[in-house]
Amino acid sequence: MKLGIQTIGMFLAGAIVLGLMLFLPAWTLNYWQAWVFIVVFGASTNGIGIYLSLKDPALLERRKKGGPTAETRGIQKLIISLGFLSLIGVMVFSALDHRFGWSPVPGYVSLIGDLLVALGLFVNLLVLRENTFGGSSIEISENQQVISTGLYARVRHPMYVGVLIMVLGVPLALGSWWGLAIIAITAPVLIFRILDEEAMLKNDLPGYTEYTRKVRYRLVPYLW
Repeated sequence: MKLGIQTIGMFLAGAIVLGLMLFLPAWTLNYWQAWVFIVVFGASTNGIGIYLSLKDPALLERRKKGGPTAETRGIQKLIISLGFLSLIGVMVFSALDHRFGWSPVPGYVSLIGDLLVALGLFVNLLVLRENTFGGSSIEISENQQVISTGLYARVRHPMYVGVLIMVLGVPLALGSWWGLAIIAITAPVLIFRILDEEAMLKNDLPGYTEYTRKVRYRLVPYLW
C-alpha cells in the first residue's frame, strides 16, 4: 500500500513538472504528443523505481542522490548541469516547435519516438539489474567491483547507451524534427562525462584497466 501511494505520488509530481515544461511553451492542452510522452516517460521511470524498491532498495537510494550537487568532481558538476539543461531544452524547444509549426512530424513518427523513450529506459533497467553499483553520480562505493556481464560485455557504458536512445526519442515523441538538433549538444557532453569517469575508474577501481582491454568499445560497438 505504501509503495503504491508513493508511486502514484511520484507519477503525479513528475506529470505536473513535465506538463509545465511542455504545455506552457506549446500554449495549448491540445497536444496529444505531449500527453502520450508524459504517460510513457512517467510509467517507465516509475516502473524502474518500483522494481528497484522491491529488488535492490540500496541501489534505489543511490539513484536518488543525483544531479550536480551530488557530484564530487567539479568537471562532473558542470557536465551534468549541461546535460540537464540540454534535456530540458529539447523538451521546451519541441513544444515551441509544436506551437509554431516549424517542423511537424507525422503521427507515426511520434509513436516511434515514444517507443525509443521506453526502449532507452528499458536498457537502463537491464543495466541496473546487472550492476547494483550503478548510482546517478560518479563515485566508488564500498566493495564495488567491475561488472563485465550482460550489456557490460558489449560496451563499457551501457547506461549511457540507454540515455542516448531515450534522448533521441524525446523530440520525435513530441513532434519535432528540429528538436533533434539540440541532441548535438547532448552527445559531446556525454562523451566528456564518459572520458572523465573512465579516468577516475582506472585510478580508483581495481580491475577496471584490465576490463577496458577486454571490452574495447565505450558506447557504440565497432565505432567508439
